[in-house]
Amino acid sequence: MDTYFISHGSPMLAIEEDMPARSFLKSWQQRIHQHKPSSILVISAHWETADPTVNVVDHNSTIYDFYGFPKPLYQLKYHAPGAPRLAKRVKELLTSSGFQRVKEDKTRGLDHGSWIPLHLMYPEADIPVCQLSVQTQLDGTHHYNMGKALAPLRDEGVLIIGSGSATHNLSALGRENTPVPSWAEDFDTWLKECLLAGRHEDINHYEEKAPRAKMVHPWPEHFYPLHVALGAAGEEANAELVHHSWREGALSYASYRFKTAP
Repeated sequence: MDTYFISHGSPMLAIEEDMPARSFLKSWQQRIHQHKPSSILVISAHWETADPTVNVVDHNSTIYDFYGFPKPLYQLKYHAPGAPRLAKRVKELLTSSGFQRVKEDKTRGLDHGSWIPLHLMYPEADIPVCQLSVQTQLDGTHHYNMGKALAPLRDEGVLIIGSGSATHNLSALGRENTPVPSWAEDFDTWLKECLLAGRHEDINHYEEKAPRAKMVHPWPEHFYPLHVALGAAGEEANAELVHHSWREGALSYASYRFKTAP
C-alpha cells in the first residue's frame, strides 16, 4: 500500500467546482488509487496536540473547524465509520517504537483536513477512518519517525494519508489568478526536487535546508503530515507528484504518492 501527502488547501475545495485539485481528488479511485483500503489513517494539520493522539470512536462526526465560509459548506456531512481497532494498532506501533506517551481521544470526529478531501475521494463514506494528531512543538524528524513506526500498517490494508499543504502562509495569499510569488515557487520546487531525489534528511530539516522556509510555513502544522506519510513509506520510497496546481497566488496544491520499495 503506497502512502500519500495531499495538499487540502481551502475548505472551498468541497464546493468550488472549477478547482483543479477538486477534480484530482474526485478522480482518486479511478486514476490514483484503485485498491479499496480496509481502513484509512489520516494525519491532519488541523489536529495539534502535545502528544501523539488518535481518535477512538465508533462513528465519526463532522467538525466544521472554519469560519466565515458559505452556508453550503456547513450543510455537508461525512459520517464515515470510526476505526477503533486501527486506533489501538496505531497506539501499539508508536509505543513499541519508543513513543512513550500516546493518547486516545474518545469524542473527536473528523476535522476539515480529513473529511473535505475524503468526501471527494471516497464519497460513499463506507471506509473506517482514524485520525492522528501532529505535535507542532516538535520537529520534522519526530514526525518522520512516527511514520516509520507506522509502516507495518501498509501491509495490513491501511491507507496512510498526510493531509496538509505544500505551502501555507495564509497572510500572504493574493487574489485568484495572481502570479505565484518567487518565495512560494522556490520552496515548492525545492520540495519536489528533494522528494523525487529521495533526500529525506533535507525534508526533515527543511527549516535550515529549504529556501524561505519560515515565510512559506510560518507554523509547521501543515507540513508535518508530509513527514509522517514519507516516513511510513520507508527510506527507499520513490516519490511521484500526482497533482499540482496553485490558487490565490501562493497556495500550492502539490500532492505526492510515496511508492514503497519492493
